[in-house]
Amino acid sequence: MTSHPSALPRVVVLGGGLAGTLAAAALAPHVGEILIVERDSALPQTPAPRARLPQAAHAHTLWAGGADAMEELLPGVTTDWLAAGAHRIPIPNGMVSFSPAGWYRRSWDPTHYVIGAGRDLIDWAVRRRVLGMPNVGLRTRTKITGLAGDGARVRGVYVEQAAHDGQEAPGGPSLVEADLVIDATGRGSKSTRWLLDIGGPEVRETVVDAGVRYASRRYRAPEGAETDWPVVHIPADARQARPGLFATIIPIEDGQWHVSLSGTRGGEPASREELFEEFARGVRHPLVADLLARAEPISDVSVYARTANHRRQFERAGLPEGFLVVGDAATSLNPVYGHGMSAAALGALALRGQAARTPVASAGFTSRAQRAMARPAAAAWLLAVGQDRFYPGAIGRKPNLADRLSAQYVHRLVHTATGNGMVVKRVTDVVTLRKPAGILAGPAVLLAAALGPRKPRLDGPELTAREQEVLARPPLRSPETSSATDPR
Repeated sequence: MTSHPSALPRVVVLGGGLAGTLAAAALAPHVGEILIVERDSALPQTPAPRARLPQAAHAHTLWAGGADAMEELLPGVTTDWLAAGAHRIPIPNGMVSFSPAGWYRRSWDPTHYVIGAGRDLIDWAVRRRVLGMPNVGLRTRTKITGLAGDGARVRGVYVEQAAHDGQEAPGGPSLVEADLVIDATGRGSKSTRWLLDIGGPEVRETVVDAGVRYASRRYRAPEGAETDWPVVHIPADARQARPGLFATIIPIEDGQWHVSLSGTRGGEPASREELFEEFARGVRHPLVADLLARAEPISDVSVYARTANHRRQFERAGLPEGFLVVGDAATSLNPVYGHGMSAAALGALALRGQAARTPVASAGFTSRAQRAMARPAAAAWLLAVGQDRFYPGAIGRKPNLADRLSAQYVHRLVHTATGNGMVVKRVTDVVTLRKPAGILAGPAVLLAAALGPRKPRLDGPELTAREQEVLARPPLRSPETSSATDPR
């Protein structure tokens, strides 16, 4: 690592995942040394699975807002993804989606996009660029045991070398000093406890849990469907008084489809391979199941159930100077909406903006930066819990009158978007986290919602001739006809 003048702040980032590396990218131009501390023995040098990241086995959506933010933080990273086989899929014409109000049209001009890639590939391209920065270093096999400092200022972290290959860790905890410590340890973060241990504040936490369980599998795309293939998404309808079932196909690298099925409490998918496509046939429309019957599965079924929405309000807690919390460690979201990566990237962009205005080691930087990062996370939170509160058995505050009125307006917007291009663009601005939800209350959108869609409802999905040809092929496996009665 290149040496830097001692007057420049030293930053320690806890966790080498996506949120941690993006935070390092955000601060690298404004500080001296950045040390990323990672518990794993090594981070992959290729787009390979990373230890303790089970959610990587499931389909990930990198919306335009998040991809734009990563490109701004790391110019050229989009080129890296595409060169490694990822797809830049235009939206809305590159998405086949059956909304609760009907099929979305694909004939509008593209205004947004989504990156179709596996999580391992997305992480690898970001990590490779960040670890190539001259002032960013990495320390692996290191366990965090607590914060150093007091309720007024954090001055570093206590660490110990993690056990390796069955051997006990040598020695006891040691101190790593820092002017700024950033917790990017994810859903399992211990920051709330660490803060209390040093006399820091108690942090308020809100949980909304619809009990979502994922089952995911990779397929080899049918011949002719390896490239220029749309995202196919059949979401649940939260207005129905039954568990919500979802099915999604995302085209990724190596001519593969990443397929994720999910269900809320009482409608969870099973891990058994023979039930995977059966579940897909039980969602609101069988399109995903029909496509999978013509593709070849090439992986086992992976399941994942740590999907509750958790919001820890560090921005309101009065944190000690020198300590920040980013990514899932602060706000973790139900992944079915695909906003986790984008929220982390937009938070990192907000962190960079604050560092450009205020010296990182100065008084007040922590509180201002934490508030700035909380804004995009709060926007993604509202999108998630605005749906999840309505599913049967959801844990958390029950929907109140304001929630129900908001949900009715959102459904009216979705209904209008099935036949109004302007509303499609505004809704997509919000869903992709490019713009705040407030734009949906503008005069033009309110008028459009009152008038309703300009075009009649579609009878079925808009499919290209090539997509129709793939569906017309004989299935490789016979569809199960009993799935509609019990998708589990």
